[in-house]
Amino acid sequence: MKNNFVLRHLKQIGGEMIDIVVNNGIITEITESGKGHAPVEWDGSGLYVSSGWIDMHVHAFQEFTPYGDEIDLIGVNQGVTTIVDAGSCGADRIFELAAHARQSKTRVFAFLNISTIGLQRIDELSSLTWINKEKVLQTLRQDEGFIVGLKARISSSVVGNQGIKPLEIALEMSDETGLPLMVHIGSAPPDIKEIVPLLRRKDIITHYLHGKNNNLFNESDEPLGILEEAIARGVHLDVGHGTASFSFRVAESAKKHGIHPDTISTDIYRGNRLNGPVYSMSCVLSKFLCLGYSLEDTIAAVTTSAARWLKRPELGRIQVGDPANLTLFSLSRNPLTFSDSQGQQRAADQIIRAEGVVTGGEFIKCEVRT
Repeated sequence: MKNNFVLRHLKQIGGEMIDIVVNNGIITEITESGKGHAPVEWDGSGLYVSSGWIDMHVHAFQEFTPYGDEIDLIGVNQGVTTIVDAGSCGADRIFELAAHARQSKTRVFAFLNISTIGLQRIDELSSLTWINKEKVLQTLRQDEGFIVGLKARISSSVVGNQGIKPLEIALEMSDETGLPLMVHIGSAPPDIKEIVPLLRRKDIITHYLHGKNNNLFNESDEPLGILEEAIARGVHLDVGHGTASFSFRVAESAKKHGIHPDTISTDIYRGNRLNGPVYSMSCVLSKFLCLGYSLEDTIAAVTTSAARWLKRPELGRIQVGDPANLTLFSLSRNPLTFSDSQGQQRAADQIIRAEGVVTGGEFIKCEVRT
C-alpha cells in the first residue's frame, strides 16, 4: 500500500478504536473506527497500533562479525521503525554505516564508538592507541545528525588491562562534544562501583539487568546504592538484552524494588536473532509482559521514552500532520516458555507480535520470530 490508504479498526493501548488515514506518507486523519475513507483500505481488526517502535541498542553494521546484521532485518521487518546502532563503528567506518542507512527503509541513528576501530575486534578498548580524540572530533564535525552519543564498552573482555581509563577518556570526550555516553557494563574489572558514580544525567547504562558477577544488585538481590544514586541523578537505564546480558532473576529483583527500564532494547545482531535468546523485539517485549509489566508501560519503553531521550518527540506519537510512523501488533494468549541469557526459563501466556509497520509512506508486513 502506497500513497493514499486507510488503516481501519485499530486499537490504541488505552482501548480506543480508531482509523488512521495516510496520504503521501502523512497522517491526514485519525477518526472513529469505521469512519476513515481512502482509495485503499486495510482491515486491522484485532491489532493494536502504537507509534513506531524504537530499538535503542542494536548492531547493524553487517560487515562486522559477530556483532553485525542487516538494517531492515532487525528494523522494519521486526516492527521497529527506528534503530540506534550501539557503537558498532568508530571514526574509521561510521560513515559507511550512515551510507547503508540511507539505502534502508528503517530510520537509523548511531552511537559513535570511542575506539576508532569499533567492533572490528571485540577488545576495542584494550589499547589506548585505538582511542583518538581528534578523529572523534573530526567525525562529529562532518556528522549531519546521524550520531546521537558516544559508546564505551567498559568490561574486562573489552578494556583488558586499561581498567577505568577508557571511561575517563570517554567522559572527557563527552564533556568536550556535549554528547551523552552509552556505557556497556559487564564482568570486572573495572568494578561496577568505579563505573556508575562517574555517569551523569542522560548518560545510559545498557545491560543494567545482566546476571553476571559485577552487576548492580547485591547478594540479597537488593539494588546497590550507586544504582539508586544514579537514577536520582537522571542516568538512563536501558535493557540491552543481548546474548549474555539479561537475567530474569535480576529483572524480577529490580521490579520488586521499583527499578524499571527507561528503554527496552534488544542488543540484536545476526547470531542472537537467528539462534536466540533475543530473536526479535517482539520476543523481548513479551518477556516484560511475563515479568508483570503492563502493556502500556512496555510499549512506552520503545516509543515515548526512547523518543524523549532522542529529542525526537514526533517519533513517539501518532498525530495528524506528522509523517506516518506506526507499528501494528497483536497481543495473543498463547502458552510459551522464554529463556534469558543464562538459560533460565519463565512460562508466559501473553505474546506480543509485530504484524506490520507504516514508514516512508509504505505499509510493510513484518516477519517475526518470538
